[in-house]
Amino acid sequence: MASKHQEQRAWVRMPSGRRLDLLDPTPFDWDDSDLALGLARTYRWGGHSAWPLPLSVAQHSLTVMHVRAAACHAAGLTLAPLDALRELLHDAEEGLLGFDCVSPLKPFMGEAFKLLSQKLEAAVFLRYGLPRWTPKEHAAHKLADRLAAASEALHVTGWSATEIAQTLKIGVPPLQHDPLQPVYGGTAWEPWPPALAAQRFLAELERLKALS
Repeated sequence: MASKHQEQRAWVRMPSGRRLDLLDPTPFDWDDSDLALGLARTYRWGGHSAWPLPLSVAQHSLTVMHVRAAACHAAGLTLAPLDALRELLHDAEEGLLGFDCVSPLKPFMGEAFKLLSQKLEAAVFLRYGLPRWTPKEHAAHKLADRLAAASEALHVTGWSATEIAQTLKIGVPPLQHDPLQPVYGGTAWEPWPPALAAQRFLAELERLKALS
């Protein structure tokens, strides 16, 4: 008789045809285009937006990478390609799941969901040869991530600066300039269509892989 685990389907089909086992993922369960498309179709802020389109995790990931690179440049340093790749892929597991859990919901998701996310993240780090964060590197990453979040809250979803500080508890001021605009053009802070977000994310992923 098959076990209960065997009877339950724990894998999902990727657009490439590969199968991702959510309970026991391996680095070979997706290809780069699967990840790019998944992140481009996974939305920040529960899909809420003051624009016609919601903001994808793919676009957010590019923003965090550029914010982190700008911070390094301001300090007279250069963000190494492998470190930039780690910034780009910091939310990769969300694209594999197709789900970015909003902060108020996270305490209710439980340990099983946390473990699932950690396994996916470990598979991502293994596939792309990413080093684990040091405490100093992780603190710098979290600052870039918070800057991106504060800026998105203001410019994309319509939170006020006071609400960002008092309700969202983000203690850094939002950026006024969009770090992606000098690179890609367009209107500052406007969410990209999924196909465009996937294309731009994939191009950056391939560029950084070649340099790492």
